[in-house]
Parts: sequence; C-alpha cells; structure tokens
Amino acid sequence: MPYAEPLSREAIEAALAELKGWRFAEDRLQKTYTFGSFREAVSFIVRIAFEAEQQNHHPELHNVYNRVTIALTTHAAGNRVTARDVELARAIERIAWV
Repeated sequence: MPYAEPLSREAIEAALAELKGWRFAEDRLQKTYTFGSFREAVSFIVRIAFEAEQQNHHPELHNVYNRVTIALTTHAAGNRVTARDVELARAIERIAWV
C-alpha cells in the first residue's frame, strides 16, 4: 500500500487499539495530553517538533496552559489518515511522559 494512501476504517481501528488514548474523530487521529505545567506542555511540543521534522510529517498542535491536543492527517491524501499518521502517533507516544 502506498505510504500516502488513506487507511480503511478497519486499519485505523486496529492502529487505535495500540495507541492508548488516541481516537478517530473528524477524519483525523486525535489525542489530548495533560501535563503538570505550561512549561512541560511546551517542552512536549518541542519534542514533537523534532520528531515531525525528522519524519517530514507535521501535526496540528493546540496548546492551552498545561494541555496539548494533537491532530494527525495527511494533506497529500486529501486530509485523511494514512500510515504516516499512525507512525507519527506511535513516535509521539514514545516521547510522552504523562
């Protein structure tokens, strides 16, 4: 399957089974993390930025005080979820400490 081809609903559900706290909503993978402080939340965003640059795949990030909400889709696939999104979600899970 091409890397930027949209995943089926079944493939998305299978990926979500191993991505604790992630959900599929509004045609994207989403998760909100809550940290102990604003500084921790921003530090997490910086770690995500380095990983996103390495993968050349950039998430939508939203930060309010100690919360970071992430949304993942692939623009080249018509803003649908692809294997690239699942791969980035897995990487984000590896660097999260909450």
